[in-house]
Amino acid sequence: MVSEFSRYGLPKQRKLVGILEILGASGLLMGLLIPSIGAIAATGLSILMLLGFGVRIKIKDNFFQSFPAFVFLFISAGLAYQFIKII
Repeated sequence: MVSEFSRYGLPKQRKLVGILEILGASGLLMGLLIPSIGAIAATGLSILMLLGFGVRIKIKDNFFQSFPAFVFLFISAGLAYQFIKII
């Protein structure tokens, strides 16, 4: 992962992204009990994946390298929508 973030031109953001991903995953689990927290976490993960997809496009990665970020963006957005419907 260190080399990937260097390739993206974002070596200093590696720890921040990891922390945000862990917080997002924890928020999704907490969302099973408190849907508003799940909605916030899923929205945050959607934004994180959108930015990740944007970075992949910026550095001209091919389709197969960019696809996981794109898929996780839609999964997170779908979860956010489901949590918001519950609220």
